[in-house]
Amino acid sequence: MPIAMKATIIMVITMLELDFMRTALIAAAAVSLVAGPVGYFLVLRGQTFAGHALAHVGFTGATGAALIGVSPLAGLFTLTIAAGLGMGLFGARLANRDIAIGMVLALALGFGLLFLHFFKSSATQATALLFGNILAISDQTLLMLVVTSIVCLALLLFISRPLLFASLQPELAEAKGVRINLLSTVFMMLVALATAATSQIVGVLLVFALMVGPGAAALRLCKSVLAGLVTAAVLALIESWAGLTLAYATDWPVSFWITALAVAIYLAAAYSSQVRHGQKA
Repeated sequence: MPIAMKATIIMVITMLELDFMRTALIAAAAVSLVAGPVGYFLVLRGQTFAGHALAHVGFTGATGAALIGVSPLAGLFTLTIAAGLGMGLFGARLANRDIAIGMVLALALGFGLLFLHFFKSSATQATALLFGNILAISDQTLLMLVVTSIVCLALLLFISRPLLFASLQPELAEAKGVRINLLSTVFMMLVALATAATSQIVGVLLVFALMVGPGAAALRLCKSVLAGLVTAAVLALIESWAGLTLAYATDWPVSFWITALAVAIYLAAAYSSQVRHGQKA
């Protein structure tokens, strides 16, 4: 066995002996298996901005909750879900209003920073909210993430067929009796749950990488929707687990590695798709 491979195996075994690393790996798996498929539908529906938007709002909820003495995690989930519900109810009226939405998001992030200022919290807590701190996941948070992931997957499975129909052919779906507005609202609340969970892994500023990166890559690589959903989940899992392993080996931030891997995999998928299309032409 090559020396490098042997050293890698020893490093992984040593890593798995640590309780916090095992907890982090389980949390990353639970979140990734939801973030990938949900992100796939976000890209398919052209709503990738939504995940980024909800994360900003969630930051405000977390810091506001901390200011009044409530769990930041509860505040993050509550405000993110409320924002997802609002986006779903407004539906098409939010389309083509990127400037207005961007200003609202900037204001939300500004209020979040203001709440942190009044809370007098440490820079470590602010960094954890913005960029994640998966290595500090508690058993209680882990249980919450696992339950949230199960609920999200069950809900996505339940609405997947009408959601796909409405995403690809909205006019025909509506003519066939699909309740587009209700479906959009349910999906946005699902996105809100997935976004809140993902922010525990990579933070509110880097949610886009793990939510959208695997889904965008899967769309480039796969022809069928089922294969795309599975691929998106697998890619998200690979990125999060590989990011944790590389962080352990280098002592660099986990969120950096997950984001870097997400970008690298997407670029590789885009290049592969371009080559295949070029060969067919």
